Amino acid sequence: MKPFSKLGAMVMTGALAMSATLAHADTIKIGVSYPTPTHAWAAGMNWHAEQAEKRLEALYPDVDMILVNSSDPSAQASALEDLVSVHKIDALVVLPFESEPLTDPVLNVKKSGALITVVDRGLSQPGIEDIYVAGNNPELGRVSAQYMKTRLKSGDNIVVLRGIPTLIDNERFDAFMAEMEGSGVNILDHKHANWNRDDGFEVMQDFLSRFPDIDAVWAQDDDIAIGVVAALKQAGRDGDGMFVVGGAGMKETIKAIMDGETLVPVDVLYPPSMIATAMDVTVAAFKSNGPVAGRYILGATLITPENAASFYFPDSPF
Repeated sequence: MKPFSKLGAMVMTGALAMSATLAHADTIKIGVSYPTPTHAWAAGMNWHAEQAEKRLEALYPDVDMILVNSSDPSAQASALEDLVSVHKIDALVVLPFESEPLTDPVLNVKKSGALITVVDRGLSQPGIEDIYVAGNNPELGRVSAQYMKTRLKSGDNIVVLRGIPTLIDNERFDAFMAEMEGSGVNILDHKHANWNRDDGFEVMQDFLSRFPDIDAVWAQDDDIAIGVVAALKQAGRDGDGMFVVGGAGMKETIKAIMDGETLVPVDVLYPPSMIATAMDVTVAAFKSNGPVAGRYILGATLITPENAASFYFPDSPF
């Protein structure tokens, strides 16, 4: 009986090894690559990516999400090489650190046969990605202006604080200005505040010193809005009926809206959770019986006291 037992053990061991190999072959490996957080919105994106990883892996035991963040374009390019050569990924979700230097590295991932989902920042060569997920920058500007027009009348005065001089900022600003055209509202000045609360504070201080009559402020971004509010309070101008409209969906801003804040009464969404959306859609490409390839442009929802709770994530850093 001993020889038979040994043979049976060998057969069983071989079967288990084959089963493990097949199980590994059936695993869907999805790499998720994005910049190391350097500001609040990016930190929120990181948090949402981690939450999506836990949720999707729990929902689909055969899905393995491999999250990697990188400190610069070169590090991200190296990370993409590792995702292909070491992890043998079936799909890539990537928010490029910068468009130009990441285009060829993402193209190389594409050549490996992986499905490509690009998030937010497009690549410099069209057609590489199978799926594109992004916020709607023109709509953010347009929705902000539409709200401000409901609160302002012809002859009222506003100032505008822009972001970093980029295509994204231009899209937001141009759409805002187009929507405000013909309203009779005076735009006293606009300056870049670089999506930064300290710059927002300094630019708003300059505006307050030059313009004694300001009815509203479009800050475009919640970090800028924090600096604007600080400048208003320091100058004692926060109680004269002025209001500020920011953007992105920072949790502190949303909580203030939920609590009935009047100085910053609304916000316009540019969701850091868009990377989670991209991860969901990428998994759906393997799990759905319908097509998912294409462009997913997320809405710039106006966040008000009535719907703010739906966008409040207290555990997120943003």
